[in-house]
Amino acid sequence: MTTTTFAPDAIRAAVTAQRGWVEELFGSLAAGSQGHPGINRDTYGDGENFAHRLFVEHARARALDVTQDFAANSYATLPGRDRTAPRILMGSHLDSVPHGGNFDGAAGVVAGLVVIEVLRALGIAPRCDIATMAVRAEESVWFAVSYIGSRSALGTLPEGALEAKRIDDGRVLGSSIAACGGDPEAIRRGERHLDPASIRAFLEVHIEQAPSLVESALPVAICTGVPGNFRYPDAHIVGRHDHVGTPRRFRRDAAMAGAEFAMLLDRIWEEEEAAGFPMAVTLGRFHTDSAVHGLTTVPGAFAFSLDVRAYDPAVLERVEKRMLAAIPEIEARRRVRFELGKRASAAVGPVDPAIVAGLEAAAARLGIGTMPLGSPASHDSAAFAAADVPIAMLFVRNEHGSHNPMEAMEIGDFLDACTVLADWVVAEVA
Repeated sequence: MTTTTFAPDAIRAAVTAQRGWVEELFGSLAAGSQGHPGINRDTYGDGENFAHRLFVEHARARALDVTQDFAANSYATLPGRDRTAPRILMGSHLDSVPHGGNFDGAAGVVAGLVVIEVLRALGIAPRCDIATMAVRAEESVWFAVSYIGSRSALGTLPEGALEAKRIDDGRVLGSSIAACGGDPEAIRRGERHLDPASIRAFLEVHIEQAPSLVESALPVAICTGVPGNFRYPDAHIVGRHDHVGTPRRFRRDAAMAGAEFAMLLDRIWEEEEAAGFPMAVTLGRFHTDSAVHGLTTVPGAFAFSLDVRAYDPAVLERVEKRMLAAIPEIEARRRVRFELGKRASAAVGPVDPAIVAGLEAAAARLGIGTMPLGSPASHDSAAFAAADVPIAMLFVRNEHGSHNPMEAMEIGDFLDACTVLADWVVAEVA
């Protein structure tokens, strides 16, 4: 097999030449999905549908092969010389959280399109298909189900997930997919659009979600792993509403039980990290019942959501075991009852060492400063890793975090990430 090599300057120049349409496409995405404030590309709703239409229009204008799968994920493919060879798949999601930012997810989709244009600019007819996947429904805030689009494509969406309801309007996931042109019955049967054996790699560019690169004054990081998680999206503590003067020994205070539970989790988190096991605990919802709470009422009802994530399945198992063992003690002490509700989880996403080494070598060859960085968040890449697809991720510097209107990705940093990605892809397929 003969491999054609390209000078780093040629690859960098080919990426830089894409800057005009990249800025225009990001601008169009933002203009068409305003959330007032921020961005609102709601899962299987008008905002996400708009983004997918824009992606399809862009791809068709560049004569790429455009397809859609059972979950209404969109694909733009540059055909390879051997259409049967395992393809390289790049991409990320196009949905956002309510009032989110413009770059979370979308950066990975645009990066895939950039790499395809770079191959064309360099005159490369790739050995295998090179595809960009615009993934649906990564943001689990809408249906409280992780990786809906990617797991549906891989045939790994959990049983019963299609019956989940959207948090704002109660629409059922299965019918929402159908309304966007998908086939929920194929998903229900476990059919898969993507055979893991047919994918050489899944590569995802994403903005960083904590300012590690800002702190380090570097434009790009190479991911060392994507955390798995366990979640209880709709948990409750049941006590008894009482008068504010009720003595402590008679109280069944659900709010105090919630506070004790939160401090327990924080203590476990602190101990795990002190022992060298990075993880994160988030109580995203944590509140009394607004319909009946008040200054002179002892809260008899408390609601919370829980997300616990870590890079090691053993850590997740250990933390959950400790948490579940402690709940009966809190129940007895506070005379309340915990109703955790439905449990959800996502597997840890290990990155492929060979691809990571290739990306590190590409960055060094290009003179682009990088650092290793574990992802603090979950990503579609983890769904591909769980299906035994080799994955890798690149993070782009972003000053103000993600999931908010202040996402601050600089196009120059984004193009640096695209250049590293393009260099690796060129070496694989030229």
